[in-house]
Amino acid sequence: MTESSRTQTVVNEAAASDLGDGPADVVDVLFDLLDGHDSLAIVCHNNPDPDCLGSALALQSLAEACGVSDVVVLYAGEITHQQNRAMVNLLAIDAVEYDPDRLAAAELVAFVDHSLPGVNNPVTDEYTPDIVIDHHPVDDVSGAFVDHREAVGATASILTEYLCEADVAVDERVATGLLFGIRRETLEFMRGVTEAEYAAAEYLHPRADLDVLRQLSDSLFTPTTLDSIAEATRNRDVRGSVLVSNVGLTAERDALPQAADHLLNLEGVTTTVVFGVVGDTVHLSARSRDSRVDVGKLLHRAFDDVGSAGGHRDMAGGTLPLGLFSVLADNEDLCSLVGETITERVFDHLS
Repeated sequence: MTESSRTQTVVNEAAASDLGDGPADVVDVLFDLLDGHDSLAIVCHNNPDPDCLGSALALQSLAEACGVSDVVVLYAGEITHQQNRAMVNLLAIDAVEYDPDRLAAAELVAFVDHSLPGVNNPVTDEYTPDIVIDHHPVDDVSGAFVDHREAVGATASILTEYLCEADVAVDERVATGLLFGIRRETLEFMRGVTEAEYAAAEYLHPRADLDVLRQLSDSLFTPTTLDSIAEATRNRDVRGSVLVSNVGLTAERDALPQAADHLLNLEGVTTTVVFGVVGDTVHLSARSRDSRVDVGKLLHRAFDDVGSAGGHRDMAGGTLPLGLFSVLADNEDLCSLVGETITERVFDHLS
């Protein structure tokens, strides 16, 4: 955190800022902060997705346009989803594993697609970043520059707005990353999409590499992902319009949101919660198209006392340490006990 962090500029739906009315004013404030600095560390959230990766690419481009010569993109966890791996490879995204020394060495630190230190990122919770750009619902976001807009469907839409207003040359690589991030975050413009996403897509489409975009879109399922979806289908527990399922042990954390999306297509089901054990952690993913159910609040109520969980009204996730469950030597007993406990917690907090 720099000295500039003592004065905060906030952009959100309530217009709680000292800015003018247009996006150009927001970009001016961001550029004023970047100007005169030599290094920036962009911290992705754990297991970064296309929205986060595309946004990091765009912020890197903006920083370099301001003369920031040393920009590093940091992440923790794994990039296991086949589309995410393809994105890193095809767009040559130079993301490196999180190192606290790299963070400490940077003059400025930015969070993209997440907001709170210690929540879905490896940064200690007493740290305050300089820049935060995010669309996920959270409270009490701190930083010298905070652009937190829950009403926007993707963080990549916010970064696209910056590029457009800053009149910075957008190369194919950045445009492709942003457009793919928006498409994945909104499930091809079918979930949580707003006017901002359509405007961003209109700007990005003629600048993107459509062949690479098609390759990314075709990188759908690995055999492990298909096995996890099949397991979630077999183990589903449907009560009313809510489906909860346990995939058991899995090596691919990113198979869980894919299974949650897939099972939402089952007739009569409007809300899904899918979970599984990855290493020493239980991962959860939830989806809903029922306006009466806020899955972000549901997971937060059900699991915040034992882990970290929350998100949007229509999509959410969480992580829970195995804790006492991990003393069970038998994997079958472990999966069964975890499955029963989590399933009942979800249904109990729905009622």
